[in-house]
Amino acid sequence: MNFNQTHFITSADQLAGCPGDSLAEIAFAGRSNAGKSSAINAITGQKALARISKTPGRTQLINFFEVESGRYLVDLPGYGFAKVPLAVKDKWQRELEKYLRQRETLAGLVVLSDIRHPMKEFDQQMVSWSVQSGLPVLLLLTKADKLKRGAAQNTLLKVKKELQDETLVRVELFSAHKGTGIDRTRDQLSQWLTEEAASDRP
Repeated sequence: MNFNQTHFITSADQLAGCPGDSLAEIAFAGRSNAGKSSAINAITGQKALARISKTPGRTQLINFFEVESGRYLVDLPGYGFAKVPLAVKDKWQRELEKYLRQRETLAGLVVLSDIRHPMKEFDQQMVSWSVQSGLPVLLLLTKADKLKRGAAQNTLLKVKKELQDETLVRVELFSAHKGTGIDRTRDQLSQWLTEEAASDRP
């Protein structure tokens, strides 16, 4: 699958606004400072496909990027540092949960977690929810270039051990800056996007 041809299609603030022609899609979720936009740009080989803001939490919509006809990467709102009113955060939470629970073409979830502070509460919640829902997860430990190789490997092994009982979860080191993990991530995304999305999740 040629991720370099990925292009922006639309943004939605609720489930009803999501594309109706979707055959399969993969959602990207993570805290606002986890490097989500940088990861999407690195995977697609484009510098500005997903907007990178100096102010974490600016993504307030569900953004759809089409890889091939009917097959999408989906950038979900980030959480943690967004300087917005509580009412807005509550609306995000409701719409995000509705998307994750009701979007039948959702084929997989990519959870991005800063390797220096891995598996914070939000990350754990997303992984647990996905496993309970029968949705496969790719957990990317981002900004791996910020640690020395040995320390990065130790963190990878520690997180894998924590999740060893979760057969639906795969963990990889990732660095948008150094290119670490991009090929492995593309391979996993290609597999998910070319399989028929499971519509019989609990």
